[in-house]
Amino acid sequence: MSAPNKSYDPVEVEALKPEEIERMRDEAVAAIAAATDLEALREVKVAHTGDRSPLALANREIGALPPHAKADAGKRVGQARGAVNKALKARQEELEAERDARVLVEEAVDVTLPYDRRPAGARHPMTSFADRIADVFAALGYRVAEGPEVETEWFNFDALNFPPDHPAREMQDTFFVERDGVADSGVVLRTHTSPVQIRSLIGQEPPVYVICPGRVYRTDELDATHTPVFTQVELLAVDEGLTMADLKGTLDHMVQALFGEGMRTRLRPNFFPFTEPSAEMDMVCYVCRGESVGNPDRPCRTCSSEGWIELGGCGMVNPRVLTACGVDPEKYSGFAFGFGIERMLMFRHDIEDMRDIVEGDVRFTLPFGMEI
Repeated sequence: MSAPNKSYDPVEVEALKPEEIERMRDEAVAAIAAATDLEALREVKVAHTGDRSPLALANREIGALPPHAKADAGKRVGQARGAVNKALKARQEELEAERDARVLVEEAVDVTLPYDRRPAGARHPMTSFADRIADVFAALGYRVAEGPEVETEWFNFDALNFPPDHPAREMQDTFFVERDGVADSGVVLRTHTSPVQIRSLIGQEPPVYVICPGRVYRTDELDATHTPVFTQVELLAVDEGLTMADLKGTLDHMVQALFGEGMRTRLRPNFFPFTEPSAEMDMVCYVCRGESVGNPDRPCRTCSSEGWIELGGCGMVNPRVLTACGVDPEKYSGFAFGFGIERMLMFRHDIEDMRDIVEGDVRFTLPFGMEI
């Protein structure tokens, strides 16, 4: 077995010659100094410090040297690689500082510029008020229900106990949808959101507690107090043992939540096919609180000094409606009421012309802001 070649001179290995190591070091330092941005510096780093860089390849040659020669060669290569890494770190810090300074200039924001060149928007008060009403009843455990605006006559009339000759079915009150050239197609634009109540009763077993907001359609002319498309909110509660007292308490809670403490309601007898008994729902005037009645020194324009404002209709669900929906009227009872949101919004904000609500003029919506 041959012994190690102790007379081997590492200087004779080309890559480990002192002048060759200095050349590789100087080339690397020069390339680092010439890098103009961080991307170029990354390429230089790979070329001069990576596994295939000249100094890395020279470092591999050390392993072939005899033991007494490795220390000196390793020292020369290590010093050269250390100088390259030091230059690399210094140049990276310089380029990062230059980049940060450039970004501050290029992405600077002039905070003295006017901020309102693009006008702020606003939620439509109808949207905000409908959400507030829904929140009031959601807090009581009611579910918000929705349904189609194009309905069959059965959902819109028959299931709600409207007889075939009821005036509401006539063309002057209802928009009928023509289908296949047939005007009497049995399809209408819903005249109220009550069909959503019917769908809710059919779709689940009692107890049912739903609030039904949505657009409805009637053949009215657009004027200061009427519109052919308006928003209605209806409520339905069906459970065991519900009475008119529950209806009255729910109405009182609603007006207090929407108009403030001390508000109350009253019920006046009326007739609706889908409720029995039925009533018109009034609330005490939120402006004068009834104090203008019989008081000529304090007239109230809001309620015309009558002390009450009409809101909508209500009553106990007609047993025929429950039967049509497959609900046993001997076991369950329910109450319902409905009103137009536009009308209540006009009361709440003293709006005199309903056309202002529906015409989409931004000057009308801006005062209401972004209230949610």
